[in-house]
Amino acid sequence: MLSRFIIRISCLAALLSCNMPTHAQINTDQVMQVGRNALYFEDYMLSIQYFNQVIAAKPYLAQPYFFRAIAKYNLDDFRGAVADASTAIEQNPFLLDAYELRAVANQNIGNVEDALNDYDEVLGTLPENRVILFNKALAYQELKRYDEAAATFDALLATHSGFDGGYVGRARLRLEQKDTVGAIADVEKALDLNKRSVNAYLIRADVAINSHRDYAAALDDMNEAIRLQPKFPGFYINRAFLRHNLDDYYGALSDYEYAIQLDPEDYTGYFNRALLLCEVRDFDKALADLNKVLALRGTDYRALYNRALVLKEKRDFKGALADINTIIAAYPNLAAGYFLRSEIRRDMGDLKAKDDLDRSLALARGNKAGNTSRNDSRKQGGQDSSKTSSDSNSTEPQTAGEPTPFDKDFEEIMRGASESPDKVMARFTSLLTVNDNANIEQEFINKSIRGRVQNRNVSISYEPIFTASYYNSPTELRPNPEYIKEVDEINRTRALRFLLQVTNSVPSLDDEDQIKRHFDSVNYYNSYLSSHKPRAIDYFGRAMDLLTLRNYDGSIADFNRALELTPDFTMAYFMRGIARLQNLESEAEESAKTQPGDGRIHQAMPTVIPGASMQQRRANMAEVMADIDKVIELSPEMPVAYYNKGVILLQLQDYTSALKALNRAIELKPDFGEAYYNRGYVYYMLGDSSKGSADVSKAGELGVVPSYNLLKRMNR
Repeated sequence: MLSRFIIRISCLAALLSCNMPTHAQINTDQVMQVGRNALYFEDYMLSIQYFNQVIAAKPYLAQPYFFRAIAKYNLDDFRGAVADASTAIEQNPFLLDAYELRAVANQNIGNVEDALNDYDEVLGTLPENRVILFNKALAYQELKRYDEAAATFDALLATHSGFDGGYVGRARLRLEQKDTVGAIADVEKALDLNKRSVNAYLIRADVAINSHRDYAAALDDMNEAIRLQPKFPGFYINRAFLRHNLDDYYGALSDYEYAIQLDPEDYTGYFNRALLLCEVRDFDKALADLNKVLALRGTDYRALYNRALVLKEKRDFKGALADINTIIAAYPNLAAGYFLRSEIRRDMGDLKAKDDLDRSLALARGNKAGNTSRNDSRKQGGQDSSKTSSDSNSTEPQTAGEPTPFDKDFEEIMRGASESPDKVMARFTSLLTVNDNANIEQEFINKSIRGRVQNRNVSISYEPIFTASYYNSPTELRPNPEYIKEVDEINRTRALRFLLQVTNSVPSLDDEDQIKRHFDSVNYYNSYLSSHKPRAIDYFGRAMDLLTLRNYDGSIADFNRALELTPDFTMAYFMRGIARLQNLESEAEESAKTQPGDGRIHQAMPTVIPGASMQQRRANMAEVMADIDKVIELSPEMPVAYYNKGVILLQLQDYTSALKALNRAIELKPDFGEAYYNRGYVYYMLGDSSKGSADVSKAGELGVVPSYNLLKRMNR
């Protein structure tokens, strides 16, 4: 975290110091300057669009690639930043800032050797650069090359003896080498230089906990860190851990509460608070917190285990059994799982309880400590977190960011080379049930494109289909509707009462005047068609009004009439498919409202539009697909048609066919951001994170805002 902080300051300095080429045309200079202004004010998404324009006009310039790399870095698109920084270096091999940025981005994605090469490139010209020396030392430390890391820190401090951060960095290195005395000496030196060094207090607290079990001294240092940095939720979680060990339950609960207020998306506060609530036997609130953890994390096995314990205490044996069965399915050699299931079954009066107890004891004897071979015992805050089958009905709280055996195993499952769709989907849907506790001002900010959009609490899904509509929701990044030749031809005839726009973001129709306008338009068409020879465009116009008013059956009927009169009416097929799909989605919403719920949180794969029966559902989707295929037959160069087909196939979980359709959409329209996003989404579903990240990064570059949130979530 310290490394990235220093890196970010260095990049900002580069932003302020770089000079623009004087020979550029004035319009390019202006666009570049506006992009730099947007970058300075942290409008990263917007700045990328300006740099895209400069690159399109003058692809031989290094600066726009470099500045775009800075924007991508701040959006956590590290691979994209590496690619742009590399291009900048190709254009100008003497741009040292680009080497530094590429090194930092590579370090963030684990390409540490590449980062070291770039650091050396900069140090060849600037051998005493403080930031580069510091980050190079961290890179060596990450590679476990401790002697070289120590030598680099020594060189750094020999030149910059007043740099407190250097002593803090060397203290961490010494701690990793088990040199507690040397680490404390460096921490004290750092505090002599800077009494406001938060990291120094944190290291000293860590030493007090792990070396001396001196929770009181650690608490004093955590109090000082919080005084200096009062808005960091992890500090409150760590202080709550200390207070818990000092039997200050009220203080610990208070800290968890405040940490959750600061960051409602951090599962650690909810999890630890749930464990503390279990200790005071407030099982209702504990259950709510564990449900929140599962909503944030998806399949979190530790949360499931503890929820099973809570449900058992609440005598919800069915729910407890379901949770522990899920755990045993993932951990078939977990003795504690069989032991808990034996207790649940015993309380239920199930004779299988003895079989589970025997299985648990056999595993416990085989593993000695009762842990599976997959779960390494380790220390948590100075206490042994390994559990035998007999004492596994409790779990210690964890400090902020501290991994657990379950966590590590879960990460292995989620990052595996052959990720199954249901496991990947858990990551996509992990925030869908989160209630955002932001105030009104924060909610307004979240609707903008500014700042670190990758950190926002948004629902992750694929980008929706495109449709023709009388309304659109333009954004600063996407001010214009999509283009379809046939729509433009219809608008030029002025045959409709309103102009059509192609969009995948149709606003809700909630203005009474707008609604009345379309009812009046329907009445106009009724009168006109009753007194004139019907034309296909008239039925099409009335169908569009009815579709806008959500009268799906009426609109489909009118699209049918238009096609009877003009069998090659491309947009009638296009919009009939849309109307059929929206009709099915409407039925799905109604069906969902009638489904019973048990108050617990469930994660599931998205279903294809539920209808009266599976046979009818498939038939309905076949009709939608038939209309899209007819559009492609009549207009084989329409990118939107292939895109929509890809979305439908994605809904049907036919990922291979979806890829083919999206590939064709991108071939026809190489700047189709939504198509890149959805193709990346499909690659993620297929477990190909490399191609998925590349496509989603490209989508973000083209202005698809959710890209960076998905990119961060799938690469964390």
